Amino acid sequence: MIKELPVRRAADADVCLLLEGTFPFVRGGVSSWVNEMIRSYPTTRFAIVFIGSRLEDYSGVAYALPDNVVHIETHFLYESERADLPRPRAVAGDAAAFARSQELHDALRDTRSGVDAGALMASMIPMLGENGALNEAEFLSSRAAWDTIVDQYQKYCTDPSFTDYFWTVRIMHKPLWQLARVAEKLLPARVYHTVSTGYGGFLGALMHYRTGRPLLISEHGIYTKERKIDLLQSQWIRDNRGVFERDISRVSYFRELWVRFFEAIGKLAYDAADDIVALYETNRQRQITDGARAERTQCIPNGIDVDGLAPLVALRKPRAHRVVALIGRVVPIKDIKTFIRSIFIASRSLPDLEGWIIGPEEEDPAYALECRALVESLGLGRNVKFLGFQRIDDMLPQVDVIALTSISEALPLVVLEGFAAGVPAITTDVGSCRQLIEGVDAEDRALGSAGMVVQLADPAAFAQAVLSLLADDARWLTAQQAGLARVRRYYTKTQMIDRYRVLYERLAALPDRKANAAGGDAARCPVNHGTQSNGAGARAQTAASVQSQETR
Repeated sequence: MIKELPVRRAADADVCLLLEGTFPFVRGGVSSWVNEMIRSYPTTRFAIVFIGSRLEDYSGVAYALPDNVVHIETHFLYESERADLPRPRAVAGDAAAFARSQELHDALRDTRSGVDAGALMASMIPMLGENGALNEAEFLSSRAAWDTIVDQYQKYCTDPSFTDYFWTVRIMHKPLWQLARVAEKLLPARVYHTVSTGYGGFLGALMHYRTGRPLLISEHGIYTKERKIDLLQSQWIRDNRGVFERDISRVSYFRELWVRFFEAIGKLAYDAADDIVALYETNRQRQITDGARAERTQCIPNGIDVDGLAPLVALRKPRAHRVVALIGRVVPIKDIKTFIRSIFIASRSLPDLEGWIIGPEEEDPAYALECRALVESLGLGRNVKFLGFQRIDDMLPQVDVIALTSISEALPLVVLEGFAAGVPAITTDVGSCRQLIEGVDAEDRALGSAGMVVQLADPAAFAQAVLSLLADDARWLTAQQAGLARVRRYYTKTQMIDRYRVLYERLAALPDRKANAAGGDAARCPVNHGTQSNGAGARAQTAASVQSQETR
C-alpha cells in the first residue's frame, strides 16, 4: 500500500476521470479497471478527480500513478464543515431562484410532466456558484430556503418529524454545493469520463454544462440500484411513525427520499452524457428505464489480459479438486455468509474441502467480524481461511472453483480472470453471471457451460453445485475448457480497449457546445433534489455510499 499521493498539476488534460470511492485509494474491481485503462493509452494525458467520504476512511494510496496521469486532485465530501462560510444571519433570499429550484424538483419527482428538467438544470448552474442566488450560504440561512423546506414537508412528508426532515434536506444537499465549487475551478479537458452516476456523475454533468465538453458515463454496476440495496439494508434511517401509522408494505419516507435523491442525480448525469456504456444488455435496459436515452447507450463488456493470465493454466498441478475461493471484498453485498454456510454444508460430504476468502476486510470491519464469528460457531476453522488481499496470479493456480455468492454484480472481472487461468465458476444468478457461465447467444452457448449458476442466498443449492463440480472430473474439465474458450473469444482486454479508444477519439473531436450563458447545453439534462434521512445517520450513510463505490 502506497501511503502518499504524488503532487501532479496540469493546465489541461485529454481525459478527466471523475472517480467516486475508487482509484487510486481502493484496490480491486473498478479501481483495477481504471488502472488498466489509463495504462492502455500511454499517449493520452489523464486528469483524475477523486471524490471520497473522509480521508480517514482510506488507509493510503493503493496504486502508483501511471506517468500519463498529469493531474490529480482529491475532494472529501464529509471531511469537515466549511470554515469560510459567513456567520449565519437572517436574509430574505431570492424567492424566484428557489421557485426555479422547486420547479426542477417537481419535474424530477414527476417525469411525466413534460417539463425539460435538463434545460432547467443548465439554466440554474450560475445560481449554484459562490455569488449565485442558490449558493450554500443562501440555502443554509435564507427565509426563502426555509419556506421551501416547510412547503415541501407539508406537501409530501409522511413522517411526523419536521426536525429529521429539515436536517435530512440540508445534509443531502451539502455535497452538491461542494461539487459545484470543485467544478468552478476544475481544469479543462477534451472529455470528461465518470465511472458511475452518483456524485461523480453530478460533477460530470456540471462540467458538461459549464464547458460544453462531452461527458462519457461507463457504469460497471448500476449506481442507483446499488445505493437502493444499501439504503434498504441500512439500520440508521429513522421511521418516526407510530405503530398504528406504519404500513409494513411501504418503505419509510426518509428511506424513500434517499432513493429518490440518488435516482434524480443519476437522471441528471444520464441527460448530460453524450455516451452511456453498460457492461451487458440487462444493465443497458436498466439505464434506459432510469432515464437514459436509448440512442446514447451501448454495451462494452469488460475485458481482461487473457494472454497475461494464460501461463497460469500450465502452473496448475494434478490433484484432487477441493479448493473453492471467493475473491472479493468482505462486505454484505458479496454475501460472504452464504459462502461460509455453503462450505459448512458441502464439508459434511467432502471433509477436506477448503473455502478461501481472498479480499480486504477493512471496508466493513463489523461485517468481517461477523463472518469470522460465523466460521468459528460452525466449527469451520480447518475448512475456511481468510487470506486477505493477495496477488491473483499467486492464488488462481491453487484454486479449483471460483465462488461468487453476491446479491448484486455487474460483469465480475474475477470470473473472467478465473476462466483465463483455467478455473470454472459457481455464481449466483446476478448481473451478467449467467451470460458468463452459459453464454449470451447460440454461438456463445455452443461453447458449453463454464460452471454452474444458483439462486441468491441459498447455501444448500450452492453447496450442491460445489459438490457436483468438484466430484466429477469430466464435468470440471469440460467447464474449464468452456471458460477458456469463452474468455478468449469474447472478453479480451484488446477488444475493450479498442472500443473505448474509438469513443475517446470521437468525443474529443466534438466541438464545444456552450449553448447559453450557463455554459449548458440547453437541450439537455437535470440535477437533483430530494430529501433524506436523519442527522448523523444521514451523514454516515452518504459518506458510506461514497466510500463503498468500489463495487466490483
